[in-house]
Amino acid sequence: MTPKISKHFRESECRCNCGCGKMVINKDLVSMLEDARKLAGIPFTITSWTRCEEHNEKVGGSNNSEHLKGMAVDIVAISSTGRYLIISALLRAGFRRIGIAKNFIHAGIDSSKPWNCIWVY
Repeated sequence: MTPKISKHFRESECRCNCGCGKMVINKDLVSMLEDARKLAGIPFTITSWTRCEEHNEKVGGSNNSEHLKGMAVDIVAISSTGRYLIISALLRAGFRRIGIAKNFIHAGIDSSKPWNCIWVY
């Protein structure tokens, strides 16, 4: 088991999924995720956190993706109830950049990007 970076999240969740080992831990993001998870009352399964440039390109991420800086996560959301609980908690925890896809929610904190926005994939 990989070491924890907070009460509910592990280094393995934060590393790039390609296996390169890239990992960026943004303390503000971790703190806000912990707050949101507590507010949602359900576990958050992270499918994407930090990405290297090659992996980001492979998965179709934008050239200036928040994932490249470790400033965003994608959280599994496959049911309408789960999606509601996650989005509601993210907003209450202070997230202001949320993307909604069929099976995940993107939560980002990069203040250099447009703020107070929700988009769909």
